[in-house]
Amino acid sequence: MAMNLILELLGNVWTGVLLAAFFGVSIFIHELGHYLVARWCGLQVDTFAIGFGPAIWKRTYGGVIYKIGIFPIGGYVALPQLDPSGMSRIQGAAETGASPAEASLPNLPAIAPWKKILVSVAGAVGNVILAFIMAWAVYLIGMPAGPAERSSLVGFVDTKGAAYEAGLRVGDTILSVNGVPVHKWSDVPMEVVYHQMVELRVRTAAGEERTISVATEKGALGAQQLPGVDGPSLCLVQRADPAMAAGKAGIKQGDVIVKFAGQDVFSRGHLIQLVQASEGRPDDIVVRREGPEGVQLLTLNVTPAKDPEGRVRIGVEFNLVAVEHDTVVRPRPLEQIKSHALLIFRFLEALTTPKQAKAASTAVGGPVAILVSYWYIVKTSPMLAIWFTGLLNINLAIINLLPIPVLDGGHICFSLYEMIRRKPMHPKLVSALVNAFAFLLIGLILLISVRDVDRFTPVGKLVRGLFGHEKPAATGSATNAPAPASAPAQ
Repeated sequence: MAMNLILELLGNVWTGVLLAAFFGVSIFIHELGHYLVARWCGLQVDTFAIGFGPAIWKRTYGGVIYKIGIFPIGGYVALPQLDPSGMSRIQGAAETGASPAEASLPNLPAIAPWKKILVSVAGAVGNVILAFIMAWAVYLIGMPAGPAERSSLVGFVDTKGAAYEAGLRVGDTILSVNGVPVHKWSDVPMEVVYHQMVELRVRTAAGEERTISVATEKGALGAQQLPGVDGPSLCLVQRADPAMAAGKAGIKQGDVIVKFAGQDVFSRGHLIQLVQASEGRPDDIVVRREGPEGVQLLTLNVTPAKDPEGRVRIGVEFNLVAVEHDTVVRPRPLEQIKSHALLIFRFLEALTTPKQAKAASTAVGGPVAILVSYWYIVKTSPMLAIWFTGLLNINLAIINLLPIPVLDGGHICFSLYEMIRRKPMHPKLVSALVNAFAFLLIGLILLISVRDVDRFTPVGKLVRGLFGHEKPAATGSATNAPAPASAPAQ
């Protein structure tokens, strides 16, 4: 027992070290891009910081302050010629009461707008370069895979969608798209993207082959996709709510749900469909459980019921990074980068679509969600963590280029304004916009982080319990809101 506890502690320490390294390098490489190009373009650099707020470590070399801030939610390079105020209220003022930028600005030469744009873009370029390095590592070494990397089986079909009406069913295997053979699920959307209408050659579970014609729809960035169709996924349980049917039936973390109501389960979305169709009816659920005795198939009984928000659930959250370690895949680097980019563009599209904005805002996670995700991913596989780091870096690159003051995209907009008007925006206006949006951004991050702590840790439950406001099934109650390392709660 003592040895097991020691091994678990050492494992958690090692996981923490890897997590800090993967997360830290993503922030560091972004700021390093700004720093190197700023030096090359002749800009003055006052501070190179990882994190915000008061410094827990600080050194000065060659006139530049290098520090680590107490709030590890990002980083910055203080460039007075790019941001006149140096975001002093956010970054932390110098010992004299004024930021280094404010003190040095009057004596600094003007910088051409194109140089400012290069410096602003450099951080995102650094993230993209790191993402490509990670993608090549995954390609050369390989990573453990889930069902979607092993077959082109259909894991989910919306029963109200055009594909279902055309005859596509869960459990079918797509053999080709418009005559182009496909071997795994990721091949399907890569081919669908080029067509307004596709002919799918499919093989049913009974072995019958047939051709189905389906119209595609525009998705992120105008890319065509199969509406209401998704690939297979493992239903690996991350958490079973003890107050709901799954917890009461004995379902545990680590169980894989393989059957429900006598039907094979092909994906998390498929299980949600089956559960919703079984409201109020006791049904058998078969889980695969690994233990000291080996792998066992256990048949339990659950009765799906509505949660306090009116959704039919059994009370489980799924692990989004569920993989099977006996399968290793090597996706091509460019395929990985495209997939990473499409993921964030799809989210941004949903966030700006009125009918989808609420669900998208519910699904988004902050630093807490990212760190929890990293924790589970690192424990699952270091190679999977490398893949996730590539995903994170592409997301950081795209988000930082959004035209919002305080982000790199905002500084690019300021520089474009200067190029068009042939004079820079007034420093006080730039300062006001940057600081205002910085406060808004940090406030939003803190708000999301509080929500993440409430949803994905016991802290919120304990606090509500102290004040007598505990709610049943408070964690993961949203049907389509992913937990940091969990898929939709069900």
